[in-house]
Amino acid sequence: MKAILIAVVVTALLGAVVFYTWGRYDKRDEQTDALPADYKAVTFTISGQPVTLQNGVAEAVTDLGGAAKTMVRYFGNELRHDVDGDGVEDVVFLITQEAGGSGTFFYAVAALKRETGYVGSEALFIGDRIAPQTTEPGEGRQIIINYADRAPGEPMTTSPSHGKSLHLLFDVATLSFGEVVQNFEGEEQ
Repeated sequence: MKAILIAVVVTALLGAVVFYTWGRYDKRDEQTDALPADYKAVTFTISGQPVTLQNGVAEAVTDLGGAAKTMVRYFGNELRHDVDGDGVEDVVFLITQEAGGSGTFFYAVAALKRETGYVGSEALFIGDRIAPQTTEPGEGRQIIINYADRAPGEPMTTSPSHGKSLHLLFDVATLSFGEVVQNFEGEEQ
């Protein structure tokens, strides 16, 4: 009797594992097939939270600043450039995030072109209440985001007037940007 009970439990467990695994593979296939054709509708992440723009706007539930909802908007400054090195032009653009306080946070996002649509990246924080200027291609797969910010020590109420350039390189393994530091001490001449 014990042997029959053990056989039933083992069979049930194996069935559950097969059912769970089959369901996961089906969902992966659906996600691949359901990639958006419009890069402005891509799902990207901000601090690990998925965000999907619809008509250039998304309302996301976040923990930022105690606010229950955060508005995320397509800002622009888009650049078509192969950032992941697959030979296909991707799109990099800026978004803004407002969490109900006085800040407007700017992020860079990549929409990676795939055969069936676009895949989003992790958003890279650029700054709070900055004045974006241009986004342009850099050396190789790099991109350069030019913007105005406040000088060190200036209050947030001061208008951005200090020019900055952020050189970025896309990491395919993590689907995120990393900063390429320019002219750092110890760099070979």
